[in-house]
Amino acid sequence: MTLVHLLARQARADAARAAILHGAAPWATYGAWAARSAGAAQRLRAGGLAQGDRVLLFMRNHPRYLELMWGAWWAGLVVVPVNAKLHRTEVEWIAANAQARWAFVSQEVLPADAPPLAGVERQVDAESPEADALLAPVDDAFSVPIAERGPDDVAWLFYTSGTTGRPKGVMITERNLLTMGLAYFVDVDPIDGEHDAMVYAAPMSHGCGLYAVPHLMAGARHVVPASGGVDPEELFALGRSLGPLSTFAAPTIVKRLVDHADQHGLTPADCAASFKTIVYGGAPMYVADIQRALSVMGPRFVQIYGQGETPMTATALSRRAIADASHPRYLERLGSVGVAQTPVRLRVADERGHDLPLGEAGEVLVRGDSVMAGYWRDPQATAAALRDGWLWTGDIGALDADGFLTLKDRSKDLVISGGSNIYPREVEEVILTAPGVAEVACVGAPDAQWGEVIVAFVVPQAGRSVDPAALDAHCLERIARFKRPKRYVVVDTLPRNNYGKVLKTALRARLQSA
Repeated sequence: MTLVHLLARQARADAARAAILHGAAPWATYGAWAARSAGAAQRLRAGGLAQGDRVLLFMRNHPRYLELMWGAWWAGLVVVPVNAKLHRTEVEWIAANAQARWAFVSQEVLPADAPPLAGVERQVDAESPEADALLAPVDDAFSVPIAERGPDDVAWLFYTSGTTGRPKGVMITERNLLTMGLAYFVDVDPIDGEHDAMVYAAPMSHGCGLYAVPHLMAGARHVVPASGGVDPEELFALGRSLGPLSTFAAPTIVKRLVDHADQHGLTPADCAASFKTIVYGGAPMYVADIQRALSVMGPRFVQIYGQGETPMTATALSRRAIADASHPRYLERLGSVGVAQTPVRLRVADERGHDLPLGEAGEVLVRGDSVMAGYWRDPQATAAALRDGWLWTGDIGALDADGFLTLKDRSKDLVISGGSNIYPREVEEVILTAPGVAEVACVGAPDAQWGEVIVAFVVPQAGRSVDPAALDAHCLERIARFKRPKRYVVVDTLPRNNYGKVLKTALRARLQSA
């Protein structure tokens, strides 16, 4: 069984069933989806791509994201999903590292008059006549052979930022994604294939797109908003039109949905008409925020904790636990990320890998069939992250007697802003190339809207001054907009310990006291 066999199974069983919608408009039945993806597979092979080759998806959300992804898998290719918010220089680095041969792009992220991405053999606009021809349905999808893929073959090469400042390619296998899909039914939410619909408002290049797998398993509908993004008014209207929707959302998106419902005087019953389940994760959710979400929208929330290295599958805080305000440790549980999902084992350990007592904070370790095969072309990073079968997550947490995990901090200084990962060193390296900058240290600061934002402490070169506006322009030319600092603080020196290491804890304390 592979990811493609999931699509073939649904197409054989009920070819006329609605599968993909663009807004409220039908886009493809399961039969049409299979016929288009099979056609794409046939033409990708004819175009010279061989099993195991990488193809880049640098696109905003669109129904063709699903058709192209399954077409690539039908041909035995590896999909490299890229955040649509990345700067083209960052995308080109990923393409080169992944040795991607083809790239599919959309004009929202790469206009038609822009130079093509460097390094790829062929670039296709996903909404062009060229893409129309590539995705033209074949008469018999099942006449196109499905590539033979084993459970340990890589399907999804996901690039996540690393502490070196360069992203690492996480090798996610067929087994990893099938495990994640099956765990959804057990640990997150049951799916009614006849009535349920998954809406892709958050980026399909990330966790939201991965939830296509369990919804395909169930034969549910897949809805891509016409806007291609998060428009609360559009999403509430889609739910009322199509039936209650399920989705994955970062806490910032949850806040926007709750604000919309509150501002428009919607009751929990009104919200139930639009949303069945909202799975949240990818960034800290403050207890006060989820309490407000429950009061405004009702009990339709589930929290998951995972990483790119164990996609969407580490722990889950169930709908029941989130709504059970009568439990004596309710607030503690609400501040946790739940219990281990069914396919994984979870430990909290010290730096030597020894289990720590309940309640004591240490590094979170995960083991199971959802854990990645390793990092692409990076054996050193793989050896550091995977030890004796356990994934060392780099997250600091503590377990209670009931198995609930509460995250405390991130050992790698990761900043999560609006659900997107930002590593300070990557930003620091860019700022250090700006004229007049001697030193810089970036830390995360709490933010009501984004969860966290980057703040840069900048030391000017002797006799020089730095202009925050110029620094901002410098960053915008070199990294994605969402990664740039939201504040620049000019200082004379950076605090250091006796070994010369910058004390970022002192910088965070300064921000808190301010």
